[in-house]
Amino acid sequence: MAEKHLVTVIALDGVVPFDLGTPTQIFGTARDEHGHRKYETLVCTPGKQPVRTASGYQVLPDHGLEITERADTVLVAGVSSGDPVERGTVDPRVTTALNDALARGARVMSICTGAFVLAAAGLLDNRPATTHWWWADRFRELFPHVKLDPEVLFIDDGPVLTSAGVGAGIDLCLHVVRTDFGSEIANRAARRTVVPPWREGGQAQYIERPLPRLTDTTTAPTRAWALERLSEPLTLQNLATHATMSVRTFTRRFREETGVSPARWLLQQRVDHARRLLESTDLPVEVIARRSGLGTASSLRQHLQTTIGVAPSAYRRTFRVVPEGAER
Repeated sequence: MAEKHLVTVIALDGVVPFDLGTPTQIFGTARDEHGHRKYETLVCTPGKQPVRTASGYQVLPDHGLEITERADTVLVAGVSSGDPVERGTVDPRVTTALNDALARGARVMSICTGAFVLAAAGLLDNRPATTHWWWADRFRELFPHVKLDPEVLFIDDGPVLTSAGVGAGIDLCLHVVRTDFGSEIANRAARRTVVPPWREGGQAQYIERPLPRLTDTTTAPTRAWALERLSEPLTLQNLATHATMSVRTFTRRFREETGVSPARWLLQQRVDHARRLLESTDLPVEVIARRSGLGTASSLRQHLQTTIGVAPSAYRRTFRVVPEGAER
């Protein structure tokens, strides 16, 4: 069996327990169809010392930072206090470990305010990055040379990846599994942890907004009905008629419940369906475009390029799951 991909998670004083547990959980459940683990995930701290968590207890690690010297991926968990978020500085040993890892070609990641640590170590200068929206102003104050985008879930900038707060760390870890080993293993890990298998990195963070007004009617049945008819030319009038509402009422309630317009939601569902077909079938792009309701291969290419920045052929080469022993 192939050697496991080694992920080392750096925990510092003030570490957020959820951020620390996310990579061990997601990478730990990434397994092939035979149940073989694809990753080994180890937690480390400077000097192998215990660290205080943000929740009032300590973490006693099994490893010091030297374990990062052989890691394929080095991940920094978020912190809620301490030098990175208070002064924009970090232990020189952490700076050395992170820069050495990047220099030798390892992937470097952060969850939530772990981006403060990467920035303090100099890894994010002139790079696009994200962090929890709540910390955005403080981040900009400390690190003005970072191209911060606090409105997205995660950013993949080649060897350096950053995510927004808490749940977005799950999205980033699943994105990494998908990139490393394909959609089938990523989806299996998502099922085992009972989370959505995919949210776009560019999707907006859930920044504070008023909750929608509860009503006796909902657009959920119509959304389910539409998902079974993505290949059909669904119009706003079709959707409103199914929901037995006027177009104006349907549009308002739909936006209250989903946060987007019916047209945008429908397009996203069609693109998502096309992606699943690219991942799981050998159907021609023209057929996939029709089955997903995008019409033509040209339209599918345009929407996929706009959504995730790649062509259908490139997406299929990256994420197509091929049965073991079969040739690509």
